[in-house]
Amino acid sequence: MKSFAVHAGAMFDGFTLSGSVTVHIRGERIARVDRSGTVPDDGSQVIDLGSDSCLLPGLIDTHTHLAFDAGPDPVAALAGTSDEDLLVRMRAAARSALQAGVTTVRDLGDRSYLSLSLVEEFARAPERGPEILAAGPPLTTPRGHCHFFGGEVEGIAALRAAVRERHAKGCSVIKIMASGGNMTPGSIPPHASQYRLADLRAVVDEAHRLGLPVAAHAHGVDSIKDALEAGVDSLEHVSFLTADGGSEPDPALVQAIVESDTYASLTLGMDPNVPFVPPPAMAAHVQTILNAFRALNEAGAKVVIGSDAGIGPAKPHDVLPYGVGDLARLGVEHLDALRSVTSLAARLCGVEGRKGRITAGADADLLVTAGDPVQDPAALLDVRAVFRAGVRVR
Repeated sequence: MKSFAVHAGAMFDGFTLSGSVTVHIRGERIARVDRSGTVPDDGSQVIDLGSDSCLLPGLIDTHTHLAFDAGPDPVAALAGTSDEDLLVRMRAAARSALQAGVTTVRDLGDRSYLSLSLVEEFARAPERGPEILAAGPPLTTPRGHCHFFGGEVEGIAALRAAVRERHAKGCSVIKIMASGGNMTPGSIPPHASQYRLADLRAVVDEAHRLGLPVAAHAHGVDSIKDALEAGVDSLEHVSFLTADGGSEPDPALVQAIVESDTYASLTLGMDPNVPFVPPPAMAAHVQTILNAFRALNEAGAKVVIGSDAGIGPAKPHDVLPYGVGDLARLGVEHLDALRSVTSLAARLCGVEGRKGRITAGADADLLVTAGDPVQDPAALLDVRAVFRAGVRVR
């Protein structure tokens, strides 16, 4: 079993920042963390990444779509691609995320359960891609948002059966479209609810009985309320849209989110070099949505970042690090912004202790940057090294 050490000038361990550190790795896991500040001289292999480097846990993207190609029309591209070719493209998308230091992704919607093929492939050779926590085809109403993934289902009995099917196939999370969305021609608008409260409760009950978390796509205020009452584990997007457009969030609803066990998975992170044209339903309300994100953080909600990578040209699969800077610009303390993509995201995703932190026994998924991302989140974009399961991949 291969053993070596990584030395850096500083470390964010998923919780706090500290000084010079040496992390000892044995096989796929962290064996020991030495904060003495000295570089070992006992003859062991040491990768010294410089006094200006910072060592972090590999980042966790709580919402991505490896099946989308980040092109101008990802839905049409998906429809025109065979499963065989789509798997090749998904593999490349996963590799792109890994190269950016994103070592775990929660894939919240694919076709034909293709992401599970990558789960198995990367389990055998983890250096090929991030760990994938797959949802499979998201649950949606007939002809509803993202129906093209193949997850159309209605009725409580059928919804429960769909949850059981995903559990049996090996999915790590259940995704349900509680509201409409922007990418599906002919579906209901994003502010409108797709499922009743009773439907959402049935899905959550069945998923939790089987030990699976539930992520609810929820743009509309009513869908947010229902998903929260149903007990979902994460609210995806949380845009607070109404029939009249954007809505300043109801303080009582924000407080209910804060007091619940539910996480707010905020859609952030865009490539600044690519012009961003929001969907018409969102264009006039971008600032209102950002204000809602700010309100959730200020009230103390459990905030993580889901990039929604793949949905357009400004959302390539390596875009998550930009989201940390976006969150910081909304007033989030830089340490908290980093926690949102490491230790806090790991807790939501059910991989706490193994991912999102640097400690003995954790997976040796590591990101090394030049500069201090606590002082300047843009340092996350200056990648010096990436390790996946103890293998240096960059």
